[in-house]
Amino acid sequence: MMALLGTVSMAAALVTAPSAGAAPSTAQTPDPGLTVKSVTLGRSSVLVSGLNRVAVGVTVKAAYSGSETPLNVLFKRTGGVGPLKSMIAGQLKRTGGSLSDGTWTGTVDIPSTANGTFKVYGVLPGYLQVGDMTTETPFDGPSVAVTGVHLPKLAVQVIPRVVPFGSPYQVKAVIYDSATARPYGVRLPLVVTVDDACAERGGIARLTDTAGVLYTSFPAATADWLNCVRVPGGGRFFDTLGLGFVPLRPGIVAATPSKTSVPVSTVVPVNGTVAGAPYRCPVLLQRLHGRTVWRLASQDTVRASGRFTVRAQPPNLGNNSYRVYFPTCDRFQAGYSRTFAIRGT
Repeated sequence: MMALLGTVSMAAALVTAPSAGAAPSTAQTPDPGLTVKSVTLGRSSVLVSGLNRVAVGVTVKAAYSGSETPLNVLFKRTGGVGPLKSMIAGQLKRTGGSLSDGTWTGTVDIPSTANGTFKVYGVLPGYLQVGDMTTETPFDGPSVAVTGVHLPKLAVQVIPRVVPFGSPYQVKAVIYDSATARPYGVRLPLVVTVDDACAERGGIARLTDTAGVLYTSFPAATADWLNCVRVPGGGRFFDTLGLGFVPLRPGIVAATPSKTSVPVSTVVPVNGTVAGAPYRCPVLLQRLHGRTVWRLASQDTVRASGRFTVRAQPPNLGNNSYRVYFPTCDRFQAGYSRTFAIRGT
């Protein structure tokens, strides 16, 4: 439940990263030992500017039949258009009463990116960790209205824009004030990382320059993984903002006819591959008409192996020119195979 319960609005192809609250492969169930009696908030509205956070008190009255445990209060967006989708008041400690009739208190640290309305929807006992099979105990709790101003915004540039297979690359991350489109003018911590660290809030924060820019180098292998830029928050439980993406790849197509000379109108399988195996993306066999016009002859989709098979049927005596066209698909750019000929006899 822990990782990215804050937004990670994910695509260079921007993509949506899995949140830490994503459902595991086996069903989650609430802890039967927890009974939530009430949840109250110290404030019903807050104003938050820029990269600040405002702490709002959270009090839970509950009964728990297990051993001593903290409680975590979960919030979800119910209104507004801020980039953050959910928040956590994490690891509230029992400060009064007993386990069977106690009071747990703590805070939720609200960023400006929460701009809008958030409502308590559940309480979860224990220490938040990825892979926990326990889900929250539902609770219809109070709301807090957040007015966020000078919200931070992220932009990324992958260098080079289209990353060749086998090549390292750089990510240029920029953070700026969305209200002014200008940097905040101070060095700010960003986490630029890949793979599990995106969803599990891992990675090491490094400081931007005063223009809000941070460059990070990556090896060739991570160009096919989820990459992300995160703005860590003051608390441990959710980020202020995040942006995820997977670098663009070139469309590299190879195609070879199974025969190069056949009687006219004979069907000839043409086998080929697309680098990176863009599963289910289309490939189009084209035949040359005249000197410049290419027309569709047949089509297929790329298999999980990266392979495909299209079918040529040369209609003319002599050489019939063909090529395979791979149109832009997801993060893979358009590309063509070499032109090849099938002779009609």
